[in-house]
Amino acid sequence: MAVQYKDYYESLGVPRTASADEIKKAFRKLAREHHPDVAKDKKKAEEKFKEINEAYEVLSDPEKRKKYDELGAHWKSGAEFRPPPGYGFGGGQTFRGRTTGGEEFHFGGTGFSDFFESLFGGRMRGGFGNFNQRGAFAGEDLAERGADIEGDIMVTLEEAARGSVRTVNVTHGDRRESHQVKIPAGIAEGQKLRIAGRGESGSGGGEAGDLYLRVRVAKHPDFDVDGHNLTYELELAPWEAALGAEIPVPTLDGHVNIKIPAGTASGQKLRVRGRGLGKDGDLMVLTKIVVPSKLSAAEKKLWEQLAQESKFNPRN
Repeated sequence: MAVQYKDYYESLGVPRTASADEIKKAFRKLAREHHPDVAKDKKKAEEKFKEINEAYEVLSDPEKRKKYDELGAHWKSGAEFRPPPGYGFGGGQTFRGRTTGGEEFHFGGTGFSDFFESLFGGRMRGGFGNFNQRGAFAGEDLAERGADIEGDIMVTLEEAARGSVRTVNVTHGDRRESHQVKIPAGIAEGQKLRIAGRGESGSGGGEAGDLYLRVRVAKHPDFDVDGHNLTYELELAPWEAALGAEIPVPTLDGHVNIKIPAGTASGQKLRVRGRGLGKDGDLMVLTKIVVPSKLSAAEKKLWEQLAQESKFNPRN
């Protein structure tokens, strides 16, 4: 199946030689600008947010980026693209919703483009060689259960935390179905949502397989996800770390003030309980001490005075 080629470097506005830090910085800038919670045109922002998330999903993963780069730089964004045979991520038959019977299922409303799914999409389950309900091998003229199919569904961090209902379209040949999929509050990366009986049709009166949607939590400009916990990197001025401070930090439900103990070191983790995903999730605040890159004459004089007065030596 031909799909439109996606130029992920163009989506993030970075060159193909961009470093991992440059890619991350570009993503965070665009994600903050186009996050649906802050944009005026929410529908347009949602589409852009999905686009840059998909690009970052690939370019931030060294293995995926390498595989994507192997396609070459000669493709133009929007040009017709047909994946090479057997190109699916991980090898073998991994095209979107394809079963060992050769049937293909195509999804809509999952948050990922057909281009992404054709290269990195979900694997099928079931297939030839399975015993059917009466103990015969698949392929014999007896009732055989249809294969399960899998796909990915991208959910925002806010959806993962609070829950939502999404409409997912499944197309199989001439048949098109729409399903209301419930995203439970507190769901984590990699968990699967099951829609019973919506996989490949059975044969000989056998029941249909199931549809599984594997949850992929969209990258967020402020938080990293670790299971049900969220991690936020808090930049501190040297005097805030040395003297202590009370600083507001973002959460998915607004800002909270946290106390920075005097003598806090870079890389320390402070826990804000109950501010992660679901009832078991916490917000982990990772401290990072940042020094000013430019100093005024007065500031430089004060730093020099501190250097003379202080007996602190970080190498002792």
